[in-house]
Order: sequence, then C-alpha cells, then structure tokens
Amino acid sequence: MVRLLWVRSGMRRWWPFVFALIPLAITVAIVTTLLRASDLENFGWSFWSLNVSDHGILVYVIGSLLTAVPALALAMLIGLGIAVASTTYLPRFVAGVLDPCVDLLAGIPSIVYGIWGYFVVASFFGQNLFVWAAVHLAFIPGLRPTHDSSLALIATGDGLALAIMILTLMILPITTLLMRDALRAVPRDLWESGLALGATRWEVTRRVAIPYAKRGVWGAAFLGFGRAIGETVAVFMVIDQASKLPTNVYDGTSTMASLIIGTIDAAMQGGPTGALELHFLSELALVLLSITLVVNVAGRWMIRRTYTGVAGV
Repeated sequence: MVRLLWVRSGMRRWWPFVFALIPLAITVAIVTTLLRASDLENFGWSFWSLNVSDHGILVYVIGSLLTAVPALALAMLIGLGIAVASTTYLPRFVAGVLDPCVDLLAGIPSIVYGIWGYFVVASFFGQNLFVWAAVHLAFIPGLRPTHDSSLALIATGDGLALAIMILTLMILPITTLLMRDALRAVPRDLWESGLALGATRWEVTRRVAIPYAKRGVWGAAFLGFGRAIGETVAVFMVIDQASKLPTNVYDGTSTMASLIIGTIDAAMQGGPTGALELHFLSELALVLLSITLVVNVAGRWMIRRTYTGVAGV
C-alpha cells in the first residue's frame, strides 16, 4: 500500500514534465529524420553557391528573402495601422466587432489563399496594376520589364509581386494581433499622463505607446518573418516557379519551401537521381528549419520580455 502511494505520488510529480517535453521531442525527431535523410552529402562550398545545376541553394535563399522581407514590411505597416486604430481611435464596441475579423484571417488555410490569388488576384492586378506599372514606372529599378513582348506575361499576374501580395495577407493576422496586444499592454497611466500634458492621441501613440511596446513590435516582426519564409502552398501556386533570380518584380523565381513542394514528388519516385534529389531537398529543409527556429525563438524571447516588463511595472 505504501509503495502504491509512493508510485502515485511520483507520477503526479513527473507527468507535467513528460507532457511539457513532447514539443521538444517532436523537434528532435524531425531534425534527426532530416539528418538521416540527407546524409549531409552536399554540404560544402558548392551547396551555398548560385549554381543550381550543382545543387547550389543560394538562388532559393535569395528568392525566399525577396518574398518574405517585402511582405513582412508591408504587413508590419498595415498591421501597425490596424493595431493603432483598434487600440486608440475606434470606440470599444466597434473594435470589439472588427477585431475578430483579423482572427478569422489567421484561420484561413493557405491553399485557399493560393487558389484565390491564382484565379482572382493574379488576373485583376496583372491586367491592371502590373501592366500599368511596367509601362509608366519603368524608370524605377525592378519595375522595368525585360522587353516589350513580356507585357503579355506580366498581364497573367504570376510572379514575385503577386507572391509578395499574397504573403502579406497571410502574415498580416499574426503581426496585427501581436502588435495590438502589445499596445493594449501599455499602462493606462502613461496614456492619461500624455493626454493630460496636452498631447494628442497620435502624439501619445507615436512617442509613448509604440516605444513602450517596441519589444512586442519586434516580436511580431520576427514571428511574421518566420511564418513568411516557411510558407509553401500559396507561394508555390502564384510565384511562377523558376530556378533563377528574378530580373524584376513580375518575374518568376523559387523559394526554399516552394522548391521542396514542387520537386519532392519526383524525388521520391526512386532511382539514383531521385535519391540524390531527396538528399538535397532534405538538406534544404534543414536550412529552412534552422532559419525558422532561430527567428521564432528570437520572436518569442522579445514578446516574453515585453510582457515580463509589463508585469514588473
């Protein structure tokens, strides 16, 4: 009886640790699987080169950055505007109605974004905005088409610009939610003190609230970037997959994630070539996983410091 009570007491003491270690165990299992699948055959100087025929990944890394960084910048700008409007200017009951709309955007599957972007957004913006920009804004670097005959291809809408637009919408919810929560965590005394000194709501927001919540804003940027650089299906559908660096914003390219989803089926068909490609894709997945893990850990750390600071106020 005593032994049974000791066993039960031990189980009550250790079972929380067992469940808490499950995410870590899954992460270790994923990394181990990728290491075994890749055999680290291609890691070397050629692996980090622009030579795609020799399994160089630099083209795909640059393609990932060319889509993720502009999308993150746009999402942060729009998200900050939504967060400021929701926390500062809108009446509480209006904000209570509109806030769930941002939450709903976060729940839309990526394949839905991809289908909508491919069939609706591509044709509309391609035939209107992209063609107009290619004709009237050709003097701006990156907006000039390679030759006049490429206007027909630009009108289809597929390419880097469309991928950035769709990616912006996909990471907008997470950046908006985190920045909104960070602004709402600003102590009310700071708001009231600024207003009492004669400052406008915008001045208090710009000079007091946003600097106070800057760690939360940086955390939103890190987590948004982690989501953007790893997005796969929607980007693959609209980026006009090509293993080359784009010459302008209308051109096609490839990201690390879109290359993996586009070639994994052929690599798994077997044979010597398929095995080599599978090793290469596994190594590319390791690089992508490493980037997303570092970015997400940094983002979580920034957010934790934000709310730790708030709790200590």
